[in-house]
Amino acid sequence: MLKLFSSLRGQCSALSSSVFPSAKLHLACGAICQKSAIKYPPSDLPDMPPCNFTPEEYKGLSKERMMEIRKQNCNSMIMKVTYYKKPVFIHQGHMQWIWDVDGTRYLDLFAGVATVSVGHCHPKVRAAAEEQLKKLWHTTNIYVYPALHEYCEKLASYLPDPLKMIYLTNSGSEANDLAMLMARLHTGNYDIITFRGSYHGGSPMTMGLTSNATYKYPVANGLGCTNTMCPDVFRGPWGGSHCRDSPVQTTRECGCAQGQCMANDQYIAQLQETLATSVPSRIAAFFGEPIQGVGGAVQYPKNFLKDTYKLVREKGGVCIADEVQTGFGRTGTHFWGFQGHDVVPDMVTMAKGIGNGFPMGAVVTTKEIAESFAKGIHFNTFGGNPLACAVASSVLDVRAFHCLQNSLNVGTYMMTELAKLRDKYEIIGDVRGKGLQIGVEMVKDKPHLRPLPPK
Repeated sequence: MLKLFSSLRGQCSALSSSVFPSAKLHLACGAICQKSAIKYPPSDLPDMPPCNFTPEEYKGLSKERMMEIRKQNCNSMIMKVTYYKKPVFIHQGHMQWIWDVDGTRYLDLFAGVATVSVGHCHPKVRAAAEEQLKKLWHTTNIYVYPALHEYCEKLASYLPDPLKMIYLTNSGSEANDLAMLMARLHTGNYDIITFRGSYHGGSPMTMGLTSNATYKYPVANGLGCTNTMCPDVFRGPWGGSHCRDSPVQTTRECGCAQGQCMANDQYIAQLQETLATSVPSRIAAFFGEPIQGVGGAVQYPKNFLKDTYKLVREKGGVCIADEVQTGFGRTGTHFWGFQGHDVVPDMVTMAKGIGNGFPMGAVVTTKEIAESFAKGIHFNTFGGNPLACAVASSVLDVRAFHCLQNSLNVGTYMMTELAKLRDKYEIIGDVRGKGLQIGVEMVKDKPHLRPLPPK
C-alpha cells in the first residue's frame, strides 16, 4: 500500500483547510512500498501557497537521538512502519500544514492516518479542550456529568432513527470489537461476514473481520468470521462504466440498460453463494465500510449494500456500517457514508475523525440491540471521559458548519484532475472515490492490471 503522507518537501499545491486532507495511493496487493526510485523534489513544481502561521522554533531532541530511542525503547513495530528513506521529524501542526524540526512546511495529505478531520490544532477545538481542562479531566460514566450527555445528545441528532443509543470507546478497533459482541448477543448467532480486503481493526477479535494478510498474525483470532468477495468494479471480474457513485468511473465498457447493473447482480450472487455454503443458516452480522478504506478506497456497485442488507436480515443478522474512515462528512454528499447507499444499518461504528486525533470511538445502535447488551455488565474506564466529549463535541460543530461542501468541492476537483493523469499515463490504472476519500491505483500495465512493482 503506497501512502501519500505529506507534500513534497517545500513544494506542493494546497487543499483547503477544515477537511479530511487525506489521499492514498494503493496497490491491490496491500504491500507496503519500502523504497522509491523517484527523486524529490521535482524541479518544476509551483511554490506552496503562503501561510500566515509561524511555528515555534524547535529546541528538542536531535534527530539522531530520536532515532536511537525509537530503535531501543519504542516497540519493534514502530520501526517496521517507518518506511521512508528519510523519516519525517514532525514538530508542529496548524490546520492543513505541518512543520518538521528544521522548519520545513508540508501539506499534510495523510492527516494522521485519515484522522485529523478539521485541521491540526483547530482554534475552536483547541479552545474547547482548554476550557474543559480547567474544569475536569477525567471521571467515569458511572457518574453524571454534562460533557457526556451534551455530546451523546448532539451525536444522536446526526443519525437517523432508530440509531440513538451510544456507547463511547477509545478507538475504532475497540468500537468494532464491541459491535461484534453486541451483534452476537442480540441475534443469538455467531457468524459474521465481511469483504475480502477489508480492515476493521487489529485486536484479537477484529483481526478476524480484517481480510488482509499484512495485518494478520499466525495465531487463532476472530473465530466465526467469514470473508466474501469484495465487489470491486475496477479489479474484480465484473464492472462497468456506470457502476460507482463517483465523479470518476472505470474505463471498463458497460452494456447494461438504464437502471440495470450486471456487475451488481453477479457480486450479489457471490454473496448468496457464501451464505449458502460457508456459514450456518442463521448469522450474527454483516460488517462493511461504505467505501473500503485500507483495502484501496474501493467502491461497490450503487445498489450493492441495499441488496446485501436485505439478504443479511433474511438470515437473522444485523447490518453494521464501519464509518471509521467514511464518517463525519468525508464523502461530501452526506454526513455518513451509509446514507449515500440509501440504507440504514442496525449499528454504526466510528473513530478517527470523531475527535480530530483525540483518542475516541463510538458504537451507535438501536434501543432494542442496546437492551440485549444490557443483560450483562460492560464498563469502559476512559470511554466518554469529559475531555474526550468536549473535544468531540467541538469537532461536530466545526464539521457540520461547512466541511461537507468543502469535502465535495475539493475532492471532486482533485479526482477530476487525477483522472486526466490516468488517461495520460500507463501506470495509473484507476482513480476513484467520493469527496475526500480518494484512491489512485497504480498498475504495471492497463491491459492486465498487474500491480506496479514497489521499486
